[in-house]
Amino acid sequence: MTAPIFARLPLIRICLLGLAAQIALSASAAAQSTQAAASQQPPLMNREKEIALALSACPPSVAGKAAVYVLDKSGYVKVRDTRNGFTAIVQHSLPTAQEPRCMDAEGTRTHLPRMLKVAELRAQGKSREEIQRFVADAFARGVFQPPTRPGVDYMLSTENLVPNAKGIVAPYPPHVMFYAPYLTNADLGSDGDLGPDGNPVGPAFVAGEGAPHALIIVPIGAHTGPGHAGQSIIDGGPHE
Repeated sequence: MTAPIFARLPLIRICLLGLAAQIALSASAAAQSTQAAASQQPPLMNREKEIALALSACPPSVAGKAAVYVLDKSGYVKVRDTRNGFTAIVQHSLPTAQEPRCMDAEGTRTHLPRMLKVAELRAQGKSREEIQRFVADAFARGVFQPPTRPGVDYMLSTENLVPNAKGIVAPYPPHVMFYAPYLTNADLGSDGDLGPDGNPVGPAFVAGEGAPHALIIVPIGAHTGPGHAGQSIIDGGPHE
């Protein structure tokens, strides 16, 4: 005989409480996942400010004709086409970094696609480790390619906030970068010692050493040309 409904009420209550607990846990996990994804996203900037910041990386003779990208919720979007082969963009090798770059046609061909994809994957909520694996696999399959000729990537802005060799984001002065696929600091005669700023000691050093996107960094004096505001390496972010 089927038990009266009132006899089954305690069991029903237990089932409902269990279901409520599962829903609460699922909601909490979803919220934590959303928060984690949001923490990987660099904060969005005012568009005009971001355009000016990106162009502050370029020499004045280049800035007026360079393409410009700005960051949106789903990744970077182009707001101006290039008329000289150069591209200006504010990269974020780490979510808290701010790296205005002005790369020539070779950098636009080889470095830029990786930056755009990393931003897209971040916007999709991919973890740093997932992005690292994607980038490594893309290089292995030839989807991303290292530069095939010498070229220049300007970072003349005085508002650079970039990760040093210890992974600490800090101001870094204006500098010029040259493509150096797979180069290491030892190739430049560096013994690996770090200065007080957390970067290798010497007049030049390699960021992202040993990687297909490695760059020789050459610090220079403060840039005072038009359109360059007056503060602070780069591309060595392991996920990029």
